[in-house]
Amino acid sequence: MSGLSWRAGAAAITGLVLAVTVAVERAGDAEGRAPRTEAPAVAAAAPRIVPAPVSLQRRPGPAFTLTPQTRLVVRDRRATGVAELTAVLLRRSTGYPVPVTDGASYGGHDVLFALDGPASLGDEGYTLAVHGRGVRLTAHAAEGLFRGVQTLRQLLPGRIESATVRPGPWAAPAVAITDRPRFAWRGAMLDVARHFYGVDDVKRYLDLAALYKVNVLHLHLTDDQGWRLEIEKWPRLTTVGGRTEVGGGRGGYYTQEQYTEIVRYAAARYVTVVPEIDIPGHTNAALTAYPELTCDGTAPPVHTGIDVGFSSLCVRAGVTYRFLDDVIREVAALTPGRYLHVGGDEAYDTSRADYKAFMAHARQVVRGHGKRLVGWTQVATTPQDPDSLAQYYHAAHGDDPRTKWAHAAADQHMKLIMSPAARAYLDMKYTAADRLGTDWAGLVDTRTSYDWDPVTFIAGLSPGDVHGVEAALWTETAASMAEVEYLAYPRLAGVAERGWSPATGRSWADYAPRLAAQGPRWTVLGVRFHRDPAVPWPAGTGGETTAPSGG
Repeated sequence: MSGLSWRAGAAAITGLVLAVTVAVERAGDAEGRAPRTEAPAVAAAAPRIVPAPVSLQRRPGPAFTLTPQTRLVVRDRRATGVAELTAVLLRRSTGYPVPVTDGASYGGHDVLFALDGPASLGDEGYTLAVHGRGVRLTAHAAEGLFRGVQTLRQLLPGRIESATVRPGPWAAPAVAITDRPRFAWRGAMLDVARHFYGVDDVKRYLDLAALYKVNVLHLHLTDDQGWRLEIEKWPRLTTVGGRTEVGGGRGGYYTQEQYTEIVRYAAARYVTVVPEIDIPGHTNAALTAYPELTCDGTAPPVHTGIDVGFSSLCVRAGVTYRFLDDVIREVAALTPGRYLHVGGDEAYDTSRADYKAFMAHARQVVRGHGKRLVGWTQVATTPQDPDSLAQYYHAAHGDDPRTKWAHAAADQHMKLIMSPAARAYLDMKYTAADRLGTDWAGLVDTRTSYDWDPVTFIAGLSPGDVHGVEAALWTETAASMAEVEYLAYPRLAGVAERGWSPATGRSWADYAPRLAAQGPRWTVLGVRFHRDPAVPWPAGTGGETTAPSGG
């Protein structure tokens, strides 16, 4: 699923969707559609979509309107799951029945889900034709239909996101859209180790991110402050290592059944869960639970602070490798995705020789259990497989010498996930006055988080070196989901656009009004987002000028 091979065919795809749109409009009775209905006119301004599609053209004619007669029509059983998820969304806000039906025809109030799109769209690409005689959403794979639904949501009024019935009208402007992602990996990382969040919290975070076409949920499951995933062969990892968090809270953990529930929920939304077991550093919670993993056999005290770099597995102890194999085996068995993240960062208490030996063994264990290794960029200082991924997180950019680890990854033909802290770390403070967040990478307001490019951020990289982007949210200062969402939004939407949209044609001047259009949607969804003064939010939009407290 390459995110970098689309450019050569973009013009051809654009032509295809326009041809399909014209053909759909002219087919009329052949498709079994009703005559054009009285739909409200929509202003000629371009719809404000995030991420920006590859091609969006306004069409002449009336808008499409949802009515009590609207059906979601599928012509391929593989589209049913996406249609059912869409129906749930539409039913709860409109109060309409919105049945999902099989059929060869669709009428003037219907939405057609078709899987006859060209292979050149890839798994995630789609075309969307909206007009007064109906909506046709076309893709080559069901995943592409799901991404297209997220665009259709943004064409409808923000109150479509309501959990309770709202009054209409429910109009979407007439448009022709062709779209597919720039990069294959568009991730959102949530740190559940520093502070723990329950299954429903994770599902909500995932749903909000999926609206912006994020396709990877990276869960940081283990750290010094807590171990959050049940490992059957090492039960004290959670019963002991999972009982605390930053500030001394009660912590918590996911049973294997709960983790599987998260994985399945994500898969239904075409999001891959990538679990992170951070080793050999960031392991104080594991060492507290199993002191035999330390070199002197003494359990360290629990850690509820935020400092890093002081813990390490005992690399020269045989039990460490039994522990490693057992943990990776169980996590791999629970995780259908191809990747498993092993951290590998800030292992300051591990000697250079021990680190190199440990990472060589970790690479073999991960591969032996059928997964591809992902690690923070320090792993690229050791030999790695070309299909491993290195996640770049340093604040350094341009030709700064600290970018050498990214080049070390590229030299081994590893691809990079770009998460530079000075742009994509959602836990950085917006301003110096903020209560939430840290500032070790600087202050990162909404514009700073958007104004960068994943390929050119580090001098000397080529497009083929970059596999994607990821917005990372560390939770040292975020004790509630309200605080998590304040840190994440609006910045996560901008990082998501950097992963999806073409590099050309992007600017803050273009993005800011499109971002502002998300404010009413977030207000309906109950997101307590940061109301950045640089964004022209519409009147009546919610949001927070300062960080929320609690809930």
